[in-house]
Amino acid sequence: MKAVLIFLLAGVLFVQPNGSLRCYTCNTQFNIDNCKTAVICKEQARACKTDVINTVGFLNIISKECVSSCNMYYKDFFLGKRNISCCSTDLCNAGGISAFRPNCTQMVMVVFISFACIILGSVL
Repeated sequence: MKAVLIFLLAGVLFVQPNGSLRCYTCNTQFNIDNCKTAVICKEQARACKTDVINTVGFLNIISKECVSSCNMYYKDFFLGKRNISCCSTDLCNAGGISAFRPNCTQMVMVVFISFACIILGSVL
């Protein structure tokens, strides 16, 4: 009987109200370490969303939130990328930057633009 009561008490203590989803949240952060705040989402939230904007491997802008609906999105721009990912389990949006690696064309363009700026700077 004591074992049953302990089991029921543990269940009550560790179960979230209404089965609410938990997500990491942050707004416009430059470091993934600043996106470790876990929140219990409002009842209407059905997904955890991560939005990462990467500019040629130098700057990452990260935002995470609870959302009622989420559409995954990926766009590869000339000098960067944007990736919106969605997931629906507790604290599933822990990651964010690992998918972003600058491609060869982008790195060549950065080197070219850097040299052009140096040459133009010395001419002017």
